[in-house]
Amino acid sequence: MQYTYIPRGVCSRQIMLDIEDGIIKGCGFVGGCNGNTQGICALVKGMTVEDAIGKLEGIDCNGRGTSCPDQLSKALRAAMAQ
Repeated sequence: MQYTYIPRGVCSRQIMLDIEDGIIKGCGFVGGCNGNTQGICALVKGMTVEDAIGKLEGIDCNGRGTSCPDQLSKALRAAMAQ
């Protein structure tokens, strides 16, 4: 399943996901800190959606109340609700 999510409260403008049978096959960000977002995607590739959400949810960036990893967890939740 291909899914696109529009994050809120962070520098990145879009998150693209490729999920198959509950496993993250691919991930990409538009905008944000390029090295960090590439790193996040490399780390979650091959993980189950549930494991990735558990590790990323609630991470804060400079007191914003969210972060690119946290927004990725929200994107994963939204994708699974489809």
